[in-house]
Amino acid sequence: MDAQEIVRSLTLRGQTLCVAESLTGGKMSDSIVSVPGASKVFLGGVVSYAESVKQKVLGVQAETLQQFTAVSGQTACEMAAGVRRLMGADYALSATGYAGPDGEDVGLVYIGFADANMCESVECRFAGDRAEIRRQSVEKALEVLSRHLMG
Repeated sequence: MDAQEIVRSLTLRGQTLCVAESLTGGKMSDSIVSVPGASKVFLGGVVSYAESVKQKVLGVQAETLQQFTAVSGQTACEMAAGVRRLMGADYALSATGYAGPDGEDVGLVYIGFADANMCESVECRFAGDRAEIRRQSVEKALEVLSRHLMG
């Protein structure tokens, strides 16, 4: 499902979505709000680039950041669960990772998904420049949500 199909599916179900973004810097939100009618289902997003924002706004535990780092499946889950609680949405997505251009783990991204019953993260390894890694991260996040919507 692309963003348009996701908005249509959520609208038909009467369900809502929110996001917590780090490396994508608002691109996930933009992909949803670019669809006409998104205001019926999209509650909002938090761009939590700094660890302090991940902790103070999203409720990511300091212990999680110390033990696993900001780029981890655990952090992605806590980001998604935190933004879902904050906004009261049915579903939440998150993205945290290394977009580069420098570092040994460039392309390592974790996508988080949360609903009322569970939270999961998906580890991804993307190639390309910074813009391409960010684009692929948004695409993968929408794919993760689509998988859950389709059952």
